[in-house]
Amino acid sequence: MSTPFTTRVLNVSTGSVERVVDLTRDCENFLSEVAAGRDGLLNIFVPHATAGIAVIETGAGSDDDLLAALHTLLPADDRWQHRHGTPGHGRDHVLPALVPPHATLPVIGGTLELGTWQSVCLVDTNKDNARREVRLSFLG
Repeated sequence: MSTPFTTRVLNVSTGSVERVVDLTRDCENFLSEVAAGRDGLLNIFVPHATAGIAVIETGAGSDDDLLAALHTLLPADDRWQHRHGTPGHGRDHVLPALVPPHATLPVIGGTLELGTWQSVCLVDTNKDNARREVRLSFLG
């Protein structure tokens, strides 16, 4: 019998630039190993104060548009009370209020149920932290 709850931690290198990293294939690979054709929920969680998880279209410019929108909403300037790190780093700590550090998605028959153009992405605007952990948990 398969375990009802399984978790794995991904180590993701984001480098020193703002990035949207597509995790969809990692999620699918994890589910192919642990879901065994079952229905359930996949929770994706990033345990960092300056990163988030988004379900968006990638590859057609939407990932760049997301970063541009975040620049408009959260400019990297000196207005932020939180002032350590690179200039404007305080806005990175506000990011999870707009792009939450988690998502819970349906799994049907062991397959992640995403829309045609949807991808699961790590959103990281913090140039000071080049390594991220992402926890994948399946409850089936």
